[in-house]
Amino acid sequence: MPLLAALRAEYAAERPLAGRRLGMCLHVEPKTAVLVEVLLAGGCEIALTGSPATTDDGTAAALDSLEGITVWAANADDGAAHAAQIERILDWGPDVLLDNGADLIAGTVTRGLAVTAATEETTSGANRLKAELSERVPFPVVVIDDSPLKRLIENTYGVGPTVVEGFMRATNLLVAATTFCVVGYGACGRGVARALRADGATVLVVERDPVRALEAAFDGMRVRELQAALPEADVVITVTGTTGVIGAAELALLRDDALLANAGHFSEIDATALGRGERVTDQVSRHGRVRLLGRGEMLNLTAATGNQIQVMDLGFALQAHSLRELARDPSRFSDGPQPVPTNVDDAVAHAMLAALSATR
Repeated sequence: MPLLAALRAEYAAERPLAGRRLGMCLHVEPKTAVLVEVLLAGGCEIALTGSPATTDDGTAAALDSLEGITVWAANADDGAAHAAQIERILDWGPDVLLDNGADLIAGTVTRGLAVTAATEETTSGANRLKAELSERVPFPVVVIDDSPLKRLIENTYGVGPTVVEGFMRATNLLVAATTFCVVGYGACGRGVARALRADGATVLVVERDPVRALEAAFDGMRVRELQAALPEADVVITVTGTTGVIGAAELALLRDDALLANAGHFSEIDATALGRGERVTDQVSRHGRVRLLGRGEMLNLTAATGNQIQVMDLGFALQAHSLRELARDPSRFSDGPQPVPTNVDDAVAHAMLAALSATR
């Protein structure tokens, strides 16, 4: 991860986070560990948690052994356990946040804690900031997902192929000649649909936004309403950035033995409607007529190893640069959500292009 390697040297020399307490919610896996080492080199203390079902327990143990970081995360964590881990971090008293899904930010607002700045990684978190938390966040939040670099490289080229990899690892089934329904055609959904098409699948796309739906049609996808697509699909993958996409009414439309998977940050499949499942394999459970993959959490992390190393090098470089900008001059930022500064986007794009050129 050459971008983070260069940033680690800069962080060690500048110590931009010296004396800060960084509360961090991010998928705990090996690539995240490299970002953590960069941030520790900047002089902060860190309390870290992950997300339900996506934590690599070996990585969590390795990070927890480092000086300056406490890790509260386990692969077995469900939604309730995750909520408890978020509360532990807030009890710890962070003054800066690196968030994933806006859980820490929402807790900070509810408690009225003295946080000075934050970053947010995901579309799901950005949606919460712009809806549920609109006008309520009294400190600047740089939304990494609003970077055109992240949307292009990580969301499209990273998420798409790795979700397909997760599907194949979880099921050992053929993608070609299989009908998939992809619910959502934002940057991540677009990547998933295109990766499936490239492997020979028939892809039905469900998208409420008419412009994105038209884009899907021009990309050669079959655009359907949700109620029309579900009965046709062998596999349904949700990737909308919201919750409650597949509930009892939608489950009733699925064919027998249909497979359900989620690629959104929050599970978009209603667990109550699914009911208690019977374990088939480590990554497959049966719930009546249908089967669920990866506990309904992010399939590219539950059943595969997440986005590619180069992709996460870029995404985490955006995080490290943005945190440093917030620490250097908080007065240049307004309260609430805002995009990654243009100078950060430009610097990371130049660095990534140089790194790619060096390998050719």
